[in-house]
Amino acid sequence: MNWTLVVTGHFSKKAKKFLKQHPEQSKLYLKILLLLEANPYHPSLRLHPLQGKHKGLHSVSMNMSYRITLEFLIEGNQLILIDIGDHDAIYRG
Repeated sequence: MNWTLVVTGHFSKKAKKFLKQHPEQSKLYLKILLLLEANPYHPSLRLHPLQGKHKGLHSVSMNMSYRITLEFLIEGNQLILIDIGDHDAIYRG
């Protein structure tokens, strides 16, 4: 089953800023997006649900420092991309 990535305006701005600050992560970023489309449950993504004020959202890991948070709309096979950044920035915000 293929998933559709839905990019919010907020995510688009954050991703642009993130990639400008971390150009070395651009290939990994694209790889993560392709994996999400193919299989968000792929073990290398380390998909997990968030708790607290982020309850209802999920997070996948780009690497040990950077995360992408997303909201699942399973009925429509859609993944709505919400945020990208380092672990502390995402979980504080």
